[in-house]
Amino acid sequence: MADDLLELEIATPERELLRERVSDVQVPGKTGYLGILPGHAALLSELGTGYLTYTAGNRKRDMALHGGYLEVLKDHVRILADRAERADEIDVERARQALERAQARIANPNVGVDIARALTAAARAQARLEAAAHK
Repeated sequence: MADDLLELEIATPERELLRERVSDVQVPGKTGYLGILPGHAALLSELGTGYLTYTAGNRKRDMALHGGYLEVLKDHVRILADRAERADEIDVERARQALERAQARIANPNVGVDIARALTAAARAQARLEAAAHK
């Protein structure tokens, strides 16, 4: 049974969020989502913005991730995220407001508005809302 699990470790510069035995992980890579199961080939990857899903016991759990790095070994997944939030920590109303502000900036750019920054803010807010919706 132990061979059917892998150690998932998630940390940000501020704190360690998780260290748990899990059966699978889905993580947002820079160019798309990656599915990881026990025995996965070794891998290093840059993370994108999105929501991470993992299964611990018979329960799926979610987290919003915003950039960082992923290391996969045979039975260990280490995530060093720039930012991460557990689904139950997310303030849904605040995330909705952030998404609306970012979408307004994108739709009606003013002089001096950084569109790339607005797109990043929209992606982060969307990831937070998706993670919170799955909790």
